[in-house]
Amino acid sequence: MPSSAAAPDRPTPRPTIRVVVADDHQVVRSGLQQLLATTDDIELVGTAATGREAVEVVGRLAPDVVLMDLSMPDLDGVEATARITAAHPGTRVLVLTSFSDQSRIMAALNAGADGYLLKDSDPDDIATAIRSVHAGESPLDPKAARVLLESRRSHRETVSLTDREREVLLLVHGGLANKQIGRRLGISERTVKAHLTNIFQRLGVSDRTQAALWASEHLR
Repeated sequence: MPSSAAAPDRPTPRPTIRVVVADDHQVVRSGLQQLLATTDDIELVGTAATGREAVEVVGRLAPDVVLMDLSMPDLDGVEATARITAAHPGTRVLVLTSFSDQSRIMAALNAGADGYLLKDSDPDDIATAIRSVHAGESPLDPKAARVLLESRRSHRETVSLTDREREVLLLVHGGLANKQIGRRLGISERTVKAHLTNIFQRLGVSDRTQAALWASEHLR
C-alpha cells in the first residue's frame, strides 16, 4: 500500500479584528476606511460622527476595537470612552486624536482608553496599534509618552512625604500588611490606613501595589 504523506502545515489565518471609527470629520472617517481596506485582518464594521452615536453603534455591533476621536459634538470622546468601557468590557478603545496635552491624555486613559495615538501617525502605525490593542497591549504615541514621562518627573519632584509616611510606604514596599506595619511602628491599624490614604493622594495612585512600585523607583 502506498504510504500516506502527512498534510503540509498551513499557516493559521489571523482573526479578523472588527473596528468602529468614531470621528466627527467625514474626511478622517473616509481616510481610515481606505486604510483599513488595505489590511487582511482588520474590518471596518461601523462609523460614528458623535460621541453619543459611538456609544450606540458599539452597543449594537460589539466591535473588538474603537478608534476614538476626543473632540466630538454631542458627547466628547472621553465620556464616550468611559461609557463604552463600562458597558462593554470586551471592546478596546484606541484614541486617535490631534491633542497631545497631558490633561487630555490622562483623561482618556483614566476613562478606560487602552491606547493613545496622534492623527499625524504613520498609517502603518495606526494599523499596528489596532492589532496591539486587540492583543491586550497599550500603545502610546511617542509624543504622548514623552508628555506623560515629563509629567511624572515633575510630579515626582513635587511629592513631599512626612517621615512617618515614608516609613509606612517602605514597609508596604517590603510586602507587609497593615496590621504588621502597625506592630512594627507601634501604631494602630486604623492609623496605618489613614497614612496610606494620604500617601495614595500625594502620589496620585489608587492602591498599595502602585504605591509600592512608586517606592521602588523613588525611595532609597
